[in-house]
Formats: sequence, C-alpha cells, structure tokens
Amino acid sequence: MSIEEDKGVFNRGEEFLQVFKKGAEFTQELLKDNERLRYRVLQLEGSQHVPGEYAEPSEENIRLLQRIEELEREKEEILSRIRQVEAENQDFAARYVDIETENNNLANLYIASYQLHSTLDFKEVLQIITEIIINLIGAEEFAIMLLDEKTNELQAVATEGVRREEMPRIDFGSGIIGQVAETGENFFVADVASYSRDLQEPMVCIPLKIKEHVIGVLVIYKLLVQKTAFAAVDYELFTLLAGHAATAVFSSRLYSDSERKLSTIQGFLDLLTK
Repeated sequence: MSIEEDKGVFNRGEEFLQVFKKGAEFTQELLKDNERLRYRVLQLEGSQHVPGEYAEPSEENIRLLQRIEELEREKEEILSRIRQVEAENQDFAARYVDIETENNNLANLYIASYQLHSTLDFKEVLQIITEIIINLIGAEEFAIMLLDEKTNELQAVATEGVRREEMPRIDFGSGIIGQVAETGENFFVADVASYSRDLQEPMVCIPLKIKEHVIGVLVIYKLLVQKTAFAAVDYELFTLLAGHAATAVFSSRLYSDSERKLSTIQGFLDLLTK
C-alpha cells in the first residue's frame, strides 16, 4: 500500500474520531434537555393535580411528552451511530497497525537488499542472507543450499542452528527439497506448531530463482521462540528475499570464479614471462 493510501486511511480515522466526539457532546446535551423537560412535566403535573380528582393532561404536557419521546429516539440513533463509529475506528486502528508493520518490513527488506547488492564477496553475501533470515523472517534453524550443476545435487553452503556436516546432499527432484528446486514452487507445512525437525522435510522450503532458473533453496527447520506462525507479510518477504538473495549469490559466485580464473591466468603469464 502506498504512502498516499496510508495517509488516506489515517485522515479518515481522524474524521471518524471528530464525528465520535461531536456525537458524544450532542448526546450529553440531549440528556440534559431530557432531564429538564421531565422535571418541567413533574412541576406542571404537581401544580395541576388535586387530591381525589382526575387531572386531564394539558396541551403543554402533551407537547413536552412528545418532545421527550423524540429526544429519546434521537439519543438512541446517536448512540447507535457512536457505536458504529467506534467499531469502524477500531477497524481502522487495526489496519493502520498492519500497514505500519508491513511498511517497516518492506523498509527493512529494502535496506537488506541494498546490503546484499553492495558486495561481491561470496562469504559476505551468505552472511548477510543469514542475518536477514534471522532478523526479518524470525528463523532459528535453517540452511542455504545451492545446486551443483555438475553432480545435480543440492548441498548446504551456510547453516544456522544446524551443523553443516549434518545437512544431507539432496538429488535434484528428490523429496520435498529436490521437488522445490525442480518446480520452483514454495513449500510450507500446514501446521507450524506441530512440526518436528526433519532435515529431509523442512518446515519451509523456498527456491532461490533468477527468473525461472533455480540456483538453490532456502530451508527452514525452526522459528524463534517468540514467533509461533507465519503472518501474511512473511510470504511476501520470502518471495522478495528469494529473488534478491539468488541474484546476489549468483553474482558473487561469478565474480569469485572470474577472480580465481584471472589469478590462475596471471600466474601462468608470470611463469611464461620469467
């Protein structure tokens, strides 16, 4: 949602708040008028009533009673409107909090993506991705696995909360992890709370894609204690993160390979010139 839409929601909430305040003030005035009219009716009835005789209500008393009934109806309508405005204000307040949270997450992702693309060092890129997954996603145990096109296997290049040696090598297309790499589709378990760690079957598996080409996967096995489920914005963050992370990893690997090749060529040239 854009900043202009955020302001629109906030301004509408302010308008509802003003309506609520005016309605409350008007209700107080109606209640005071009601009390005055009732008191006046009692005075008139008292002045006209003679013990032992039936007193016909005067026209003034009838008008006062009718006015009281009208005021009662208006009061109920205003109270009903106030309750409606209160409910709408609560809804707008909740939506405003959600928008603020989403904006903060997107701002954090923007900063994180900037950091990802600020370096071509492969190890630094993996470290930045690890920090993003911990701080932005709220994962405690996870691994970054890349596809070795020579062996057609997925193997862990970075882990958190899990020893890298524990991570199995996964054949492309085999099991949940291999299928995610093959199809390029995200995988999430149905019930996060009941999930128990299985290195072959992660809680979450996200493909790292450059367009339609999968270069690896992100697998998550455990969330931080304070995070018990995924929010709607988390799924968007996964998708955005996967694209940025894949690009950064791919670029840094190409750069590292070219640096090694350049170093080898330079060494070979040095030998020839000597």
